[in-house]
Amino acid sequence: MADVIKTATRDAYGKALVELGQKNDKVIVFDADLAAATKTGMFKKEFPDRFIDCGIAEGNMMGVAAGMATAGYTVFASSFAMFAAGRAFEQVRNTIGYPHLNVKIGATHAGISVGEDGASHQCCEDIALMRTIPGMTIINPADDIEARLAVMAAAEMDGPVYMRFGRLAVPRIFDENYKFEIGKGVYLKDGKDVTIIATGLMVERALQAAEKLAAEGIDAAVINMATIKPIDRDIIIDAAKKTGAIVTAEEHNVIGGLGEAVAAVVAETTPVPVLRVGVEDTFGKSGPALELLEIFGLNAENICAKAKAAIELKK
Repeated sequence: MADVIKTATRDAYGKALVELGQKNDKVIVFDADLAAATKTGMFKKEFPDRFIDCGIAEGNMMGVAAGMATAGYTVFASSFAMFAAGRAFEQVRNTIGYPHLNVKIGATHAGISVGEDGASHQCCEDIALMRTIPGMTIINPADDIEARLAVMAAAEMDGPVYMRFGRLAVPRIFDENYKFEIGKGVYLKDGKDVTIIATGLMVERALQAAEKLAAEGIDAAVINMATIKPIDRDIIIDAAKKTGAIVTAEEHNVIGGLGEAVAAVVAETTPVPVLRVGVEDTFGKSGPALELLEIFGLNAENICAKAKAAIELKK
């Protein structure tokens, strides 16, 4: 059996920035004193004249990024998710979102899997925050292949994009032939009993859950939902009609994230049971990333339990 390739999506982000920089001299990158961690340091090494370290001043960085966007540049502004979405929210809303400027926010170290950095840095509220900004596109890739394609797609579109990347190395799910499209979900597995809609590192766990359920005679479909806004309403409605029950899985607070986005579509169009797997309205804590994912129920076993409960609700 071939070795499983594991790469952090933040690493793919850094490499994709270099690739973009080679193709387009209008691409510039800002960072808030975290270039080694966010991997924007790769771009800095190749294009030092197009990289600016704004220091530990995330709000100011977003304002400067907005100004450069008005001059015709495609700007990537990066920091940890807690700071890019949290500390700089007002500047993202008013200086980037409101004028709908061409700034791409590369937010790394999102979610519980930040690990030992603890609750202060484990941002599980960023998707909820960014969803409230009109016109903001939100992408949460599942592996390094999808992360690279997401960066490329974000650079091609006009307007603000929030891209969510992880610290933890995750298994590769897709191959080089994978086609990524902003705003589109993808069936990774068909099924008739229940649909699992997952995003980010939870996609791997959704696939594991589907295997476990199959061993018990339960046929689960799996959808990768990399774009959380705009959400793919068509694939959600299709899943609701085909299986009559949905479970969502995300490394984010159950409040305001993928689960609520999916539930809103279902409630408005095709009412079926929707159960959510995510961080249950609590702060994180310090510890090894993989152990924390288990502690907070971000695993295949919890997805399986929710899938069975959702199926029971159909009766």
